[in-house]
Amino acid sequence: MAAFLGLVAFFWPFVVAPGKVGAAYAPPLIFGVLLVLVLCVVISEIAEGGINSKALAMLGVLSAVNAALRPLGAGTAGIETVFFVLVLAGRVYGPGFGFTLGCTSLFASALITGGVGPWMPYQMFGCAFVGMLAGLLPRATGRREVLMLAVYGSLSGYLFGFLLNLSFWPFSLDPNSSIAYLPGLPFTEQWQRYLAFDVATSLGWDTGRAVTNFVCVMLAGPAVLTTFRRAARKARFRAPVRFAARKPGGEGPAGMDSGTRTP
Repeated sequence: MAAFLGLVAFFWPFVVAPGKVGAAYAPPLIFGVLLVLVLCVVISEIAEGGINSKALAMLGVLSAVNAALRPLGAGTAGIETVFFVLVLAGRVYGPGFGFTLGCTSLFASALITGGVGPWMPYQMFGCAFVGMLAGLLPRATGRREVLMLAVYGSLSGYLFGFLLNLSFWPFSLDPNSSIAYLPGLPFTEQWQRYLAFDVATSLGWDTGRAVTNFVCVMLAGPAVLTTFRRAARKARFRAPVRFAARKPGGEGPAGMDSGTRTP
């Protein structure tokens, strides 16, 4: 539901005219609903065993790390220093964790840097999709996994910019422009206009983000993946179940039945 709301929040210009959706009221409404849905995601993950108290602690730590990393690169030639953590954490801890981490990271960063505004819910959704999709990537190991994550991180840099441009495209240009949003146009023509707008306004900026993501994942990916997976193993409450070897005579150790399991 949260991901579906995000898609609606970004792609509404293709189905609804901007005059019918108040630009001043939509972001606060989206932000409020987003917080509720993120809370539902966390609760559902807890109920299904995907997130326990230690995973919540990890969520808080990584959100703080991303909030501290973001000011190091944001605003300089498109360089963003938070996406590689989102990609690697989403890969190790799963799509639900990645979605929630994307939201909480940008929320914490906005509070620290004073970046609270109508753009914030869209940024939260964009990072949430980056973390969620990382958790849905196919299985791979070793260098293949790192390369796959680096390529995905690079593509996610373009994806984030593509989504964020949708949030202000209908309101930012003169309607007479050839790349401006015009209500009532067929979907294909509207789509072509938006692609031209995206390439003309943010392709260079998104390329800086994509290169940064690729380099960071390639350099830090192996060590960070190992650290995250070690933390995931140590955070398990239950000890692994082991079966005792059968003794001659059909009885297990200490007179127990052979089917008895011991931790």
